[in-house]
Amino acid sequence: MTRTTITRRGLGALLAAGLLASGLTACGNSDTGDSAGGDGKIVLGFSQVGAESGWRTANTTSIKEAAAAAGIELKFDDAQQKQENQIKAIRNFIQQKVDVIAFSPVVESGWDTVLKEAKDAKIPVILTDRAVDSADKSLYKTFIGSDFVKEGRLAGEWLVKEKQAATGPVNIVELQGTTGSAPANDRKKGFAEAIAANPNLKVVASQSGDFTRAGGKQVMEQFLKANPKIDVLFAHNDDMGLGALEAITAAGKVPGKDITIITIDAVKDGMQALADGKFNFIAECSPLLGPQLMDLVKKVKAGEEVPARVETEETTFTQEQAKAALPTRKY
Repeated sequence: MTRTTITRRGLGALLAAGLLASGLTACGNSDTGDSAGGDGKIVLGFSQVGAESGWRTANTTSIKEAAAAAGIELKFDDAQQKQENQIKAIRNFIQQKVDVIAFSPVVESGWDTVLKEAKDAKIPVILTDRAVDSADKSLYKTFIGSDFVKEGRLAGEWLVKEKQAATGPVNIVELQGTTGSAPANDRKKGFAEAIAANPNLKVVASQSGDFTRAGGKQVMEQFLKANPKIDVLFAHNDDMGLGALEAITAAGKVPGKDITIITIDAVKDGMQALADGKFNFIAECSPLLGPQLMDLVKKVKAGEEVPARVETEETTFTQEQAKAALPTRKY
């Protein structure tokens, strides 16, 4: 009797242990997103800057749709424009053992430690839209995005041509993007290089509007109070330019006429402002990086060589060109 009871208990314990082990294995696969096998899908961990602009929203949509179309499992994180949130997300992706990590860095500096952690974990990293200033290029496989210096230069070159007949000072105010970010640094540099060709063109005020409409409006209000004569506004993105429109109109000035407005991005709202004559020129920065990114994800996962730099194709728009492009604009 005693021997039979012990045998039944032992059998029950063995069954329970077996079920527990099975449950732990299932949870383990779930936590890693099946990246170690599972359904065979590539698992991509992506950390987005945030949702600060229409451009960023279109960029996020492109990435999500492209991942679904490519059969890639996407673990998406919104950093809400904070570097510490992105670093935490990347470390979470490493713990989850994703196959590839991609992110659009909030700022350029301060990434070496976490990127080294990803490299040590043998997880390849792809930079999207924005670069980092790391001296160790082995910490990431490739960077896909726009040439921000070129965008700033195109904006400046258009202005040089537009104001070539000016005989006196042309006062420019500049709405910079997020302080320390690659697009803010590079667009400022490219624009400054281009307008140096005409000594009459002078930047009299330059301040960050953080790539947001609210920031653009607030800083433009300050510019207008401090500078009685503003001839040109150069905004590092459409959203800040759109916010600035409100401040300019409230100050009794006519945007696009009293103040020449140049922006970068070419999202629908910006293109509409250009077509309506409120903006004067836009240098495009395409957010539709999703398909190219998924192609790179598959290649780096397979161990294939990829270019160190993949540049997106972009153009520029005048008011008439915006009118023609708007009906088929995707973003």
